Amino acid sequence: MSYEKIKKLLGLDEEGDLKAAEILNEIVDKPDTDSIKELIRGACVIVFGAGPSLEKDIEEIKRNNLAKKCVVIAADGALVALMKNGILPEILVTDLDGDLERIERANRLGVITVVHAHSDNIEILKKFVPRLRRVIGTTQVGKFSKLMNFGGFTDGDRAVYLADYFHAEMILLAGMDFGEKIGKYSGRYDEKLKPRKLRIGKKLIENLAKKSNSLILDLTSDGKGLYNIPKISVKNAKKLLMD
Repeated sequence: MSYEKIKKLLGLDEEGDLKAAEILNEIVDKPDTDSIKELIRGACVIVFGAGPSLEKDIEEIKRNNLAKKCVVIAADGALVALMKNGILPEILVTDLDGDLERIERANRLGVITVVHAHSDNIEILKKFVPRLRRVIGTTQVGKFSKLMNFGGFTDGDRAVYLADYFHAEMILLAGMDFGEKIGKYSGRYDEKLKPRKLRIGKKLIENLAKKSNSLILDLTSDGKGLYNIPKISVKNAKKLLMD
């Protein structure tokens, strides 16, 4: 699904998105993608979304010690739940609508922070991004010298696209319910737009699964499930990694 199609569906402000990207492009350094490539290429990656199943999924993943066998990517608000449970992700994908204090703390602890620019976060980009280290800027529109576009639209599906872009061997989805109920760890959101954005994110991941060379599996304990992406238990995912 293209940016143009999503723009029409949601009434996105393309001019504002471009302005945000221009600002972020001025703030960040040229992206050091080598560190992400070294982490992800050929590895198992767990992408944690901020859906209602997140806490339950984290508990089961901790019980089976699965996070230590994979690269952990947090989608924005999932960071809070992960850190509360003693899991520090290697990568955070965020548009900065979550807990900024927690984001900065994680960044100081070495988490690679992938910051996305769009029309609604221009002021936060200006004030907050200069305080961060190890930042990679992303955009969903236009081409910029220091910004990447891995694909995707929401933080969760952008994280999955990032893992695919850097050739993960396996991508496990956790906390990705994609239902009408919004998880308590989601950042600030528009109640009318959020369910529509989640449906788009779901569709984007399903589309990716059709063409990805990575094996994409769904660990999410509840939720609607995703077309063309098999459900798998944490125990069976662990066995798969050990084979």
